[in-house]
Amino acid sequence: MVTVPYVALGPGPTFNTLGDVDGKPVVDIQGTDVDPTDGNLNMTTVSVRDGLNIFEAFGLWASGNNGLVPRSEIYPPEKSKEEIQQANTADFQQSEDSAELAALHFLGKPVALTVSKVTPDGPAAGALQEGDVLVKIGDTPVTTITGVQDTVGEIAPGTAIDVTVLREGVETVVPVTVGARPNKPESGYLGVTPNEVPDVPFTVQFNLADIGGPSAGLMFTLALVDKLTPGELNGGKFVAGTGTIDSAGEVGPIGGIRYKLIAASEAGAETFLVPTQNCDEAKQNAPDGLRLVKVDNLPGAVDSLESLNTGGDAPRC
Repeated sequence: MVTVPYVALGPGPTFNTLGDVDGKPVVDIQGTDVDPTDGNLNMTTVSVRDGLNIFEAFGLWASGNNGLVPRSEIYPPEKSKEEIQQANTADFQQSEDSAELAALHFLGKPVALTVSKVTPDGPAAGALQEGDVLVKIGDTPVTTITGVQDTVGEIAPGTAIDVTVLREGVETVVPVTVGARPNKPESGYLGVTPNEVPDVPFTVQFNLADIGGPSAGLMFTLALVDKLTPGELNGGKFVAGTGTIDSAGEVGPIGGIRYKLIAASEAGAETFLVPTQNCDEAKQNAPDGLRLVKVDNLPGAVDSLESLNTGGDAPRC
């Protein structure tokens, strides 16, 4: 009856982001025409079983589909379960927001880049204001948070630049002297927190509950692209995958790839989209018959799917 200090990880539920759950579209777009879709673009998850006694733990390990890890890796002792759940929920919400922004950028839809916070003693204090819409840093147009960070980071501290913003609907040029980034003094720093906001006449709602973590980002993004463009991105076939995504469309690694591959294969997937940094582990654990496609970013994922649909190939793990 005594529990062991381990949890079991295994294949979790998998959801078709093109389908419905509890009578609602997983990815629901309202206010614009949506192109018909077919087949599957499944996101995958990892199940976690806690409170195991030694017989349960050994049985799950012996099954071959589950693995045991120290409980402290999943539930750090300094955090309560409620705190961990809140963090996972926040990560999932962030994956939804990033998915929408990545899809809008990819499709050339408008996104507003606003100033959500100005550091009181930062270089831009008294110059930029909360609510300003960033247009250009110097002569460089900016449309993403990453773009702002990269552009400002390349400017030498102490340089005076013009920042173009929309303020109350009027384009305004604001002079700012770039400061030194506190943790990287050779890089430029404005002392503002930019935030990307969709600027489109339609709304996107994600209808999956009780799912945590950031790894659904890529598949949510592909579902949005599929629904907002003509044709079937997956060729009407069963594609699954995983990966974080940022608003610029860069795909990042995730945990538990071994179990997600099993879940996808058992659900009937033919192709699995794998973040490049997970490829080595994926190759070692790939179920027979599951094609592993390597993905660095959203354009690469779309190109790979379109190539497969026309009888071509795609980058493999």
